[in-house]
Amino acid sequence: MLETSQKVVLNKLAVLKYYDSGFHVLSSGDHVICAVSRKQIPVDDLKYWSEKFQEAYASSELAFQKFLQNTD
Repeated sequence: MLETSQKVVLNKLAVLKYYDSGFHVLSSGDHVICAVSRKQIPVDDLKYWSEKFQEAYASSELAFQKFLQNTD
């Protein structure tokens, strides 16, 4: 039996719809992929994304890097 403090590791990609102030889970999973680094980001830790490009970023630095690439 699982205790409430234990997490089940799914290792399943989540599909999210990003909005300016949050996101909606379209398909459940435990992680998304950073659009810049291609690393897994646990959904529970996701803090940076782009509503315009519908993609997630692992850090503010990577989100800013992507922003700079799209300002040309």
